[in-house]
Amino acid sequence: QNRPVPRNRPVIQKPMSDDPFDRLAGDLRSLREQDRFRHLVPRTVDGIFLTDAQGGRWVNFGSNDYLGIAAGGIAGGDASRGGMASSLVCGWTDAHDQLAHTIAELEQAESAVIFPTGFAACSGTVATLPRDGDLILSDELNHASLIDGCRLSRADRVIYPHRDVDFVEQTLRNRRRPSRDDESRHAWIVTDGVFSMDGHVAPLADLCDVAQRHGANLIVDEAHGTGVLGDQGRGVCEALGVKDRVKIRIGTLSKAIASQGGFVAAPRVVTDYLVNRCRPLIYSTSLAPGSVELARRGIETIRNEPQRRERLRDLTRLARSLLHAEVDDPIEATVPIVSLLVGEDRHAVDASSKLADAGFYVPAIRPPTVPDGAARLRVSITAAHDETMLRQLADAWQR
Repeated sequence: QNRPVPRNRPVIQKPMSDDPFDRLAGDLRSLREQDRFRHLVPRTVDGIFLTDAQGGRWVNFGSNDYLGIAAGGIAGGDASRGGMASSLVCGWTDAHDQLAHTIAELEQAESAVIFPTGFAACSGTVATLPRDGDLILSDELNHASLIDGCRLSRADRVIYPHRDVDFVEQTLRNRRRPSRDDESRHAWIVTDGVFSMDGHVAPLADLCDVAQRHGANLIVDEAHGTGVLGDQGRGVCEALGVKDRVKIRIGTLSKAIASQGGFVAAPRVVTDYLVNRCRPLIYSTSLAPGSVELARRGIETIRNEPQRRERLRDLTRLARSLLHAEVDDPIEATVPIVSLLVGEDRHAVDASSKLADAGFYVPAIRPPTVPDGAARLRVSITAAHDETMLRQLADAWQR
């Protein structure tokens, strides 16, 4: 991620259009003119047959179910079979389509698209949307999936100090010049919403202001915010009041939603572009139907049982108090990731081992996941814990 930016690169200038996604729309128009535009078609798998909502029925010769295990129901029925093919071949079912609509409704976005993993959603989106000559500004503590997306992109990249909004603004200001030759070049600010190893919350309101001033696009990974933060569980963007300003939000189905997979919620032009250009989406087997169903149930729980979020917030505040890990920011105080900094790797491993002897699994996090000298224990709070467990953990930690 630390590749230096060439000094002779053309600088970034705010695009003339008010719509930051005109470039994507133009590329999609070209695909339609060449009869190369692709879209996801929901189909139902019935053994060796495919059917659709209009009553069409076909013998399926597009599946990768080479031994017929999924078609024959040997694995235990539809819910337990695999995806069988990529989403664009025949792996996109009615259930996938409905889940995408459900995610879009949860996120209050125009559209959503599903990936087989959250890692693929993050790395694929960041690798696909910025182009050669664009600029990516990436927080130094971003998740590995975002970092890999930056590395795969042909755009220039600058790694900015953690949550340093002034650095982001200064970089964008320094890279601009009034030249019409640069109108097609875009800037992208990429950040986690909640940083998974520290529990920090990104300064999204300030980043939105900077992005607006300099014509940049903001991409936020909501992996640890979806279902947890915000009045309706829509994540840190909702909690900070910037949901409508962050047009591209990436999420995972494997954390609070309790399934597997990932998604991108964004304007339709963005999701259409990903379907047509994003390699991890195009060339991966689709999410297994069982995971689709689990995700649907998880989102239903997020919608219908807000008391789970309230309980989690109460337990998180208590845990932070007991572990002497309080923070001033009211949103960050409800992030259920409590980082206990230890320092040296061996001390973190030793502390984790002693807590295990006391009956608590608290993982030791060491480089390269965190910087050298910043080894820690990472305590993840859930609504399934209770106060007694937290108090006992705090006592063991104090000892």
